[in-house]
Amino acid sequence: MPEPKRYLTCGVDAAIPLELQLFLWECVDRLPEPRDYLQIFDLKPVGCLQSITHWSEEPEYRMEYLLSSDSPISDKIYVIDDGTHSTMLLASEY
Repeated sequence: MPEPKRYLTCGVDAAIPLELQLFLWECVDRLPEPRDYLQIFDLKPVGCLQSITHWSEEPEYRMEYLLSSDSPISDKIYVIDDGTHSTMLLASEY
């Protein structure tokens, strides 16, 4: 099976550290099938930790992560899969 085509917006590139981008793609990769076309990641600082809540609606899915971080951020990220490619974007760019 060919590797999925993945894209990210300029906003994600500017605001989200590469290590965190890779972690979010890994979260999507680990999802069981079938998976929702829209994956949502809520990012929040918790002290010196990065809190990530990953969820989708259909089928319902929710997972929470805490990662060590030098500079945790607060943002919401969408990963939208249209069947031929996936795009990671800030919710504010939608």
